[in-house]
Amino acid sequence: MRIVHRVSGIVLTGAIALTLAGCGPAPWEQAAGGSTPTPTSSSVPTPVPNDLSGGATQRQLTAGAVTATIDYWSTLAMDKWTAEAIKPVSLSLMTTVTPDDGQKVYLQRATMTAVPATPTGVLDALEPQVDAATVSPGYLVLDPYSYSQTFNVGPVPAEATHVTLQFAYDFLVQTTPTSSEYAKQTATDTVTVALTD
Repeated sequence: MRIVHRVSGIVLTGAIALTLAGCGPAPWEQAAGGSTPTPTSSSVPTPVPNDLSGGATQRQLTAGAVTATIDYWSTLAMDKWTAEAIKPVSLSLMTTVTPDDGQKVYLQRATMTAVPATPTGVLDALEPQVDAATVSPGYLVLDPYSYSQTFNVGPVPAEATHVTLQFAYDFLVQTTPTSSEYAKQTATDTVTVALTD
């Protein structure tokens, strides 16, 4: 009888050990933890910036004594800005000069370079588009006179998710109101537009 009781006790102890082994680590060990792997979260795609998402945007640029106010917009709806489309972007520019002693401000050249990009980096830039003044010393852009132009962004690689438009404006400022001598000032700007599938 003693032998039977001893064997039963061993079997009972083994059953309890197996039952506890199947329970896993205690909750307080997990909290202190470390042994329980955390689930991996799926990566959330980075939103593509779009300066024209509201239909238009306005910028103020300063170059020396010149302050330029520029409005940008597109006549092509944003859902039509696909990689293969011809994408127009229009601008209107007007300047002031400080101090305003009566000298004039002229736009000698406006340049737009479109640079397509993916979330991981930039792609090859398109050929720069240049509008050089056909009159000397340039187009008068001192308030209330303004300059307007439309540039076209051509097709870009299919993998591009957005395009950055790099603008450069070369101004000539009279040194005095009656002078035929000019100081050159250059202002630069970037406008980023999202592309749709």
